[in-house]
This record gives sequence, C-alpha cells and structure tokens, in this order.
Amino acid sequence: MDKPVFSVEGLWKVFGPKADSVPADPGLTSLEPAELRARTGCTAAVRDVSFDVRKGEVFVVMGLSGSGKSTLVRCLTRLIEPTAGTIAIDGEDVRAMDKSRLRELRRHRAAMVFQHFGLLPHRTVLDNVAYGLEIQGVGRSERRARAQDVVAKVGLEGMEQRRPSQLSGGQRQRVGLARALAVDPQVLLFDEPFSALDPLIRRDMQEEVVRLHREEGRTMVFITHDLSEALKLGDRIALMRDGKVVQLGTPEEIVGSPADDYVREFVRDVSREQVMTVGTAMRPGDCGGTEHPGALAPDELVADAIKVVARSGKPACVVDNGRCLGVVDHERLLGVVAGTEPRKEAA
Repeated sequence: MDKPVFSVEGLWKVFGPKADSVPADPGLTSLEPAELRARTGCTAAVRDVSFDVRKGEVFVVMGLSGSGKSTLVRCLTRLIEPTAGTIAIDGEDVRAMDKSRLRELRRHRAAMVFQHFGLLPHRTVLDNVAYGLEIQGVGRSERRARAQDVVAKVGLEGMEQRRPSQLSGGQRQRVGLARALAVDPQVLLFDEPFSALDPLIRRDMQEEVVRLHREEGRTMVFITHDLSEALKLGDRIALMRDGKVVQLGTPEEIVGSPADDYVREFVRDVSREQVMTVGTAMRPGDCGGTEHPGALAPDELVADAIKVVARSGKPACVVDNGRCLGVVDHERLLGVVAGTEPRKEAA
C-alpha cells in the first residue's frame, strides 16, 4: 500500500498563554472547552487529531463553525503553527522544515484554494492563473501556455483577458482553482471554497471538483461545514466537534453507523438511499446459476437498486467481476432506507 500523502498524529493547536503546557498535561487535556478556558485562558482549536490522507483520495474535514476544521487544514502547511503532534508529507516531517523548504511545500506540493478568492484585481484571468508559476520563476511564455491549458480545464476559455471585477462569483472561484492547479501540486487543499456562492453555482463547482478528481485522480483535502457537500465529494470524512475528530469513515459508514448521538443527529435528515450502497443491503451468498437477474454492482446506490428491483418485480443479484456476491430484494432495500437493515451477515 502506498504511504500516505499526509500523515497526522496527535496534532494539537492551542491558542492562549502557555499554550505548550496544555497538550502535555493530562489534567488539562481531559477538560471540556469551557473548563479549559476558565482554568488556563487557553482555547484548544485542534485536540489530539490523527489521520492519514491516502494518495488519490478526496479527504473531507467537516464540522460546524468553531469545530477546528479550518485551523486544522492551515496546520498542514504551517500557515498556522501547530502546538504539538506530528505532520508528515510523503514521510517528510513538516514541523522540522526550514523556511525555504516550507516555501517549496506551499508553492509546489500543497496548493490552497480559499473561500475568499484572493485574486489580483489589476491582472487578467490568465495572469492570475499564472501567478504561482511566476513566483516559481517559470519563464513568461511557458507559464502562459501552462495557464492557458488550466483555464480551458476549468471552463474559462474565452475569458483569459477579463479582470476579476468582470467575473461572477463562480467564475472567480474557477480562477482560484485554476491558479492552484497550474503549479501541478501533489495535493489540493480547499478551505470552504464554495460556502459564499449561490446554491446553483455552488453545485456547479462541486461537479467541477468531482470531474477534475475523476479525470486527474489528484489528492484533495476539502474543508466544509455542509454535510451534503461532504457526502457528495468525500471518499472519507473526518467529522469534527470542539477540535476533536468524533468520527472518521466513508460517507456510508458515517450515515449507516453513526459513532455517537452527535453524529446521529447530524445525519438524521440524510436521504440514506442516496448514500448507502447495495453491498449494505444484500443477503450474502451465491444466487446460483450463471444468470444474474438485475446484475447490480456492490457500490451501486440503493436508490438506483430500488428502481431496478421495482421494474422487474424480482430480487436482483449483486455481481462483482462476474461473481455473484449476494442478492437484494425490495424488503432489504427499504430496510436500508428506513435505517432498519439487518447487520451484515458473513458470506
């Protein structure tokens, strides 16, 4: 298995007087946020967080305002200095990097896309996109050619000579995305990039991220407070509360098996059939014979499986690489929708 792109272990970020003393003191680390503030004057924005980001995945960090998610993503490249813990990119210790190595990390290896686009108002779209390459010292003709390719990739062809003031919010965000892509980073870091956009534009930008990921397989860390966005984009989701990760798992694991009452309340209104797959609903075992009625893939959504079973009026086989893994019927599929599906049986 590939080593993780980012590996985070026991990460803390504490703001306040004598912040370094908090992670080292078990008597303080066990305190609730209000008690910690009252006792020390400190706020622990990130509390003992550990996770790996795998190559090629979209890793979503999700939580409400004040949960610590934006602080966490800024710690990854030391835009905010962590208080304790380890961060590695490709096995290299980020906290041990000197200023020049850190600059190289931010310019070449991990590019950030912010909510507030940070575009240069007097530069054209093309020159904004090429800005990161200019900082890297890439020659004018090469950086403009590379910027032109990325402008086309994010759907801004024909707008190269416009200024940011002549663009809509969604178009400006596309410029921000293109600028990050132009430096060909190993990982893209998104800090709530679409939260200020209108719902329709936001949906378009989400689709853009899905498309780019499908076409390029680029590793992404995506910060959001929006559950539907997290479920749509994330291969895995880390759900944060009060600086801690309360659950880390696939969208299906988080919706299907909430870790506690907080997560359960968070996912209560999710349309389970749009997240859960037939692998959860099936009765394991060979359905017999070479005919596979319905022939559903194990990762197919329950919503689509319901249509197949309803159309045929018969149970459907769940098939992977020509092998029957099990069977789903109407009753089992509706059990998933209602949250009453039986525990997965051993095959």
